[in-house]
Amino acid sequence: MNAYKTDLSKFNNDWYKPGANLVKRGFWYYTNIVFFKSSFPFYGIKRILLKLFGAKIGKGVVIKPHVSIKYPWNLTVGNYVWIGEHAWIDNLGQIKLLDNSCISQGAMLLCGNHNYKKSTFDLMVGNITIEEGAWVGAQAVVCPGVRLGSHSILTVGSVATSSVPAFCIYQGNPAQKIREREIRS
Repeated sequence: MNAYKTDLSKFNNDWYKPGANLVKRGFWYYTNIVFFKSSFPFYGIKRILLKLFGAKIGKGVVIKPHVSIKYPWNLTVGNYVWIGEHAWIDNLGQIKLLDNSCISQGAMLLCGNHNYKKSTFDLMVGNITIEEGAWVGAQAVVCPGVRLGSHSILTVGSVATSSVPAFCIYQGNPAQKIREREIRS
């Protein structure tokens, strides 16, 4: 039996810098609630707001209602990206959504986790990249440090704990390869 136990009183993430001052984070918090986490439907205004807060946003980006974005200054979105209802972009690190990628409803992109092996439950942060044409299915989870390869698919409810190669379909928890992806015209 291990003599050590988790002691959250010793948790300290002072090393983590979210990339913006407290005022900017405060303004974003309320902007996120009013325009993104709500039923607000206008994609163009959402794109403008994200750019004002430091996100890099391509053309034709669709951001459905009830989306939560932690830090827009850590977000890069290519052209013609779709982000579905109730998606959660928890970008403590950098998240890149490349051209024609799709984040379905209820999907979670999680850049942060905790080190359960340490008594202090230290914060761990890893970047996420969703490459061109990749699709994160509804209610799927992408974990810190994961890259979904070009035109790969993470199926409904699956959890990507490691990177997914291009043109592959992954399913399950943890996600495993089930077949190659073929695209027809």
